[in-house]
Amino acid sequence: MLVKRDFYINGQWVAPLNGSDHHVINPSSEEPCATISLGGAEDADAAVAAAKAALPAWMHTDPSERIALVEKLIAAYEAHAEDLAQAMATEMGAPIDMSRSSQVGAGTWHLKNFIRAAKEFQFNRPLGAHAPNDRIIYEPVGVAALITPWNWPMNQVTLKVGAAAIAGCTMVLKPSEESPLNAMVFAELMDEAGFPPGVFNLVNGDGAGVGTALSGHKDVDMVSFTGSSRAGTLISKNAADTLKRVHLELGGKGANLIFEDADEKAVKRGVLHMMNNTGQSCNAPSRMLVQRGIYDRVVDEAAAVADKVTVGPASEEGRHIGPVVNEAQWNKIQGLIEKGISEGARLVAGGPGRPEGFNKGFYVRPTVFADVNNEMTIAREEIFGPVLSIIPFETEEEAVEIANDTAYGLTNYVQTQDHARANRLATQLRSGMVEMNGTSRAAGSPFGGMKQSGNGREGGVWGIEDFLEVKAVSGWAAE
Repeated sequence: MLVKRDFYINGQWVAPLNGSDHHVINPSSEEPCATISLGGAEDADAAVAAAKAALPAWMHTDPSERIALVEKLIAAYEAHAEDLAQAMATEMGAPIDMSRSSQVGAGTWHLKNFIRAAKEFQFNRPLGAHAPNDRIIYEPVGVAALITPWNWPMNQVTLKVGAAAIAGCTMVLKPSEESPLNAMVFAELMDEAGFPPGVFNLVNGDGAGVGTALSGHKDVDMVSFTGSSRAGTLISKNAADTLKRVHLELGGKGANLIFEDADEKAVKRGVLHMMNNTGQSCNAPSRMLVQRGIYDRVVDEAAAVADKVTVGPASEEGRHIGPVVNEAQWNKIQGLIEKGISEGARLVAGGPGRPEGFNKGFYVRPTVFADVNNEMTIAREEIFGPVLSIIPFETEEEAVEIANDTAYGLTNYVQTQDHARANRLATQLRSGMVEMNGTSRAAGSPFGGMKQSGNGREGGVWGIEDFLEVKAVSGWAAE
């Protein structure tokens, strides 16, 4: 079993100051795969002190130097892609083929998009032609605490680290204790790329320990957190005493509006998107809203698609889905499936318990409920598992009302060949993102939500701006 107790602080791997052992569990087997240390307040203090000491020099480097280091990071990242893929498959259950392509690939995608955005970004620019002696200067917020989740580990680590590094912030990363191994590989890559000591630091820990120490720390200027809405609320409250900036990317309960004129692949696309990453995505289209005229056909098709989704160990190659991350998640999902049944939803695929042939591992049956209404628990709560709820609607107005009737506002989806309707819906749906007719958002498009899905935006120029302060200067002398 792998043992990696040290933390990366000030350019070195160091022993914890007040750590306790924590077993990382392989969700495919329920067996420990590694031992790490969970740090405490003293470890957070040491990392923050290193980041604070490194800030003055780092923030005043030329942006071209920071961009060059991120380019070196990309090269190291690509060279060690298999190490990252194996770590994520083992610790959080992403099937190895999906881990190689999507989990690892997301990191490369984001880092390259940051490079593209940064090369065009003006960190020092004129206010406008009307004010030739006024300047707008973008400077780093300062020391940033980056708290990342287990479900898309490298996606979130690179979205935060890449943007913070280019902005000129120094940082302390606390990855999820459920999936820390990939982040420890990433720390080695930051070292290999040549980032100065103290610019990037990593401390493992849980939310109550290191997470709380960082979010309330007087020398942390910003917290960038991805995770549950409940945890985001706690972080916001803890950070309030120091008035630090807090950016949150939280949960979702996305609606996928399927109209009678939707294309023939819309239903299959929606079900498979829901099941991707075993349903453990905040932007999953977990509520399928279907126009009444095609409702029965769509229910049958969705059930048939879900029945063909196979489940298997993350170590096996193939297009199956893996387990959910841990026992607590498995139990939560099982409870919500039972709740759906007890509240009267019609189970048309999957259901409670493990899939046939599995008596171990945190595997969940790909599940579809029909005849759901928006007041049912499974329509209100983020399940974070492979569970789809199908809700009927009659009119466009009713579809919008149902879609917006949620505490969340991350991603909604529209399936219609009526382009005027699609554009109209894009302006009416209350979410940070709307994806239409299976078209993915383009490179550098901002990711983020509203309401209880959080605030701030990640990716591209918006992601860089999240880590920058705006300084207005008058009387700037022309050079």
